Amino acid sequence: MTEVTAVRAFRDNYIWVLTASTTSSRDVQPAPCVVVDPGDAEPVLDLFRDANLKPVAILITHHHGDHTGGIAALLRPDAIPVYGPASEYIPGITHPLKEGDWVDLPNNFGKFSVLDVPGHTAGHIAYFSDNLLFCGDTLFGAGCGRLFEGTPAQMLNSLNKLAHLPTPTHIYCAHEYTLSNLEFAAAVEPDNVRIAQRRARAQAAIARGEATVPSTLAEELATNPFLRCQQSTVRQSAQVHAGKALADTLEVFTVIRQWKDQW
Repeated sequence: MTEVTAVRAFRDNYIWVLTASTTSSRDVQPAPCVVVDPGDAEPVLDLFRDANLKPVAILITHHHGDHTGGIAALLRPDAIPVYGPASEYIPGITHPLKEGDWVDLPNNFGKFSVLDVPGHTAGHIAYFSDNLLFCGDTLFGAGCGRLFEGTPAQMLNSLNKLAHLPTPTHIYCAHEYTLSNLEFAAAVEPDNVRIAQRRARAQAAIARGEATVPSTLAEELATNPFLRCQQSTVRQSAQVHAGKALADTLEVFTVIRQWKDQW
């Protein structure tokens, strides 16, 4: 069994560390682990020392510095494989990937399929295996990434791709944005009871100093407006906000993404 630990970095980033469920800090030899999107090496190295861990691979979803800044430090003293998007320039990448590729991680950490999910950046990828999804800044708790390099059509296509994964899939996104995203979701769908319930849970988790992620895809499909653009309630709110009729799901998505940018 694989366990996933959240390492907090910067103001609201999450770096994910995969370990075996049998890992113990009392073990004489460091236990292997896999690191996802290490924007900052220091909190990861602190975890390594506290939990007696040693990285055997790094997964990168996209080129932004808050996801890649710690790569070089984590490669010392031993070189390990670094997986990342083939179409983005990221120093340290040893295994460039695109959709259709597979990552067979060492030490029985599993075999991950690679998905192209452009929108936030032009070459963003995600990793999926056994109901675990590491999606970087494409899909967030109740939200999605800003369109820094891609188009609304690309992001909508990427989100639709993720929406067709198994509903028990755990969504490991890279930022703690859930509560603010739910506040926006409540503005889009004020009568959605599931959003209100999730918002209360998120408020309680944050008050306890806990993460609001991972979520499940089932939860996102019920509460994330960017996965619900085909719903009449979301379309109606988008049309009211835009002040005009919207022809299709892409127009709905484009309006609510712009709406959220100004929220």
